[in-house]
Amino acid sequence: MFRPTALIVAGLVCVCAAASTAIAADARCDRACLRSTLDQYLAAVIKHDPSAAPLVTGFRQTENAVVVRLGTGAWTTITALGRVQRRYLDAVTGQAGYFGIVEESGVPSVATLRLKVTERKIAEAEWVIARKDSWGPNAPGGGLVDPDNLAANPPPERTVPRAARSSRDEMIAVANSYFDGLSTHDGSIILHEPGCTRIENGTTMTGRGGRGGADCAANLEQINISLVASRRYPLVDEEAGVVLGMVVFMRKPGTATRRNLLTEWFFIDRDRIRTIYAAMFFPPPEAPVPNWPPYDGNWPIGNAAPAAPSPGR
Repeated sequence: MFRPTALIVAGLVCVCAAASTAIAADARCDRACLRSTLDQYLAAVIKHDPSAAPLVTGFRQTENAVVVRLGTGAWTTITALGRVQRRYLDAVTGQAGYFGIVEESGVPSVATLRLKVTERKIAEAEWVIARKDSWGPNAPGGGLVDPDNLAANPPPERTVPRAARSSRDEMIAVANSYFDGLSTHDGSIILHEPGCTRIENGTTMTGRGGRGGADCAANLEQINISLVASRRYPLVDEEAGVVLGMVVFMRKPGTATRRNLLTEWFFIDRDRIRTIYAAMFFPPPEAPVPNWPPYDGNWPIGNAAPAAPSPGR
C-alpha cells in the first residue's frame, strides 16, 4: 500500500542528515582555516583587542601556566612578532601553534603559543614566554634566553614529501623516546640522529656550537631530572615533520632547583629526532603546572629538601 506519510518522513530524514553533514563539514577547520584563525588571534593580541579574534564564550588563556583575564597579560605586553615566526597546524586535533620571537615593548622574548580551535572559534590559548629577566633554575635571569642566537639558528621552514613522512603515532613515539631517555638518564633510548641539536630559549645547548654535549642524547647520566611529568602531545604537523611536546621536568628530591615547564618542538626525519627547539619557564614551587587538563598539576610540587625540625621537636 502506498504510504505518502512514510515517504515524506524518509525525505525529511535525508534532508536533515544532509544538512547535518554540511554543518559538520563547515565546522571543521582545515589547515588553511587553522592558519587564518591563528593569524587573526596574533593580530588581535598585537592590537590589544580581544574582540578582533574569534573567541568562544568561556575562552581560556594561560601565560606561563597562570590564567589571565581577557585583555590582560600578553594582550597588553606583546606589541609585535619578532624576527623568527613559525606556524604549525594540526587539523586532526584542531590545534594551531606559533614558535618564535615576540616583542614586548621592543624587548624580544622567545615564545610558544598553542591554540585550540573548536567550530572555527578559539577555545584555548596557552602561552609559554621566556623573558630575559625571568627566573632560571636557581635564580632570576638564569633562563638562557637568547633571541639573537635563535634568529641566527631558526627552525627550518619545510614541507616534508608525502612519501618521506612518518605517521602521527610514529612521530609521537619518537618524541616520547626523548623524555624516556631523560627520565632514565640513558641516551641510548632516544631515537635521534647523531649530532642532533637542542636549542633552549634560543640558546644552543647541544650539537655544533652547543654548551652541553655532542648531541641531544649525550651526557644524561647526572642530569637533575627525576621525572618527566605531564606529557602532552597536542599538535602533530605531519607536513612539517614536527611534534609539539609539553612536559614538566621534576627535579631530584632534596634539591632546590626549580621545576621547569617546557614546550618542545621536535623536528623528525626518517623516524629520528634531528633538532629540538624549546621555550620554557621555571615556575615557583607552589604553582600548579601546567594548569591544563588532564594534568593540572596535582602531584607533589615541592623540590627543596624538607626544613629542619624546630627545637624541642
